[in-house]
Amino acid sequence: MKKIGKYEFDNKEQAKSKINSLGTATDEDGNTYPTHKHIIVKLGYIDLEQGIYDEDGNETQAPVLSNKYHLDVLWKDLEPIDAEAEVLEYEHPYGWKSYAVNINDNGVHSFMGLDYNLYKL
Repeated sequence: MKKIGKYEFDNKEQAKSKINSLGTATDEDGNTYPTHKHIIVKLGYIDLEQGIYDEDGNETQAPVLSNKYHLDVLWKDLEPIDAEAEVLEYEHPYGWKSYAVNINDNGVHSFMGLDYNLYKL
């Protein structure tokens, strides 16, 4: 089952720590890589309001950026809360729920055209 979660963190380091908590390993060359199957998109400090630019591309009004660091995650193969239930429900992995945000549309990013509201966790 695929589910989508949208998250905001205080900063990039906090987000990186949560990503690493999902599981990593190190190869023989010292490179760290994920051991999970989830797809994580680091959106960073997203635009809350777009900037304004003149016809030459010069900024006339700076964009307004979020003060939170944003991630989108396409969760793969999450375990249902109750595998015997008629309607399966899923939960954020441990420690992620407090960073979750709920929006009404796809936001600034979507996964392969999947509608966030149909796949949200």
